[in-house]
Amino acid sequence: MTVALWCILIAIFLPYLCTGVAKFSGGQFGLKQNHDPRGYLDSLDGVAKRAHAAQLNGFEVTPAFAAAVIVAHLVGNAELVTVNVLAVLFITSRLLYIICYLADWALLRTLMWTVGMGIIAAFFFVSV
Repeated sequence: MTVALWCILIAIFLPYLCTGVAKFSGGQFGLKQNHDPRGYLDSLDGVAKRAHAAQLNGFEVTPAFAAAVIVAHLVGNAELVTVNVLAVLFITSRLLYIICYLADWALLRTLMWTVGMGIIAAFFFVSV
């Protein structure tokens, strides 16, 4: 397994990190809220609401990242080190994105999202 393929696994689990922050940052999540966790998450505010939004965005972007890594591996024209570095940079951008989202740094969050999307595109360009 390459580093880039391991990064897919990391990307799959990153949204669940945000889920934990969303559910437990307010200190209110318990068995009662677990009967309707989606309704509970929709009722949040502040950092918990932003963590939930970051979670949703993570679920949206992960398939594109996984596809880009797989395409880069299948095409095989890119240097493996380049693919691995891009994957690590993507994970780094996602971690910074989450931090910016939780801290309510909207402009930096958007910048990190843009960097991440650029990295996804880069997988295709280096594979040509």
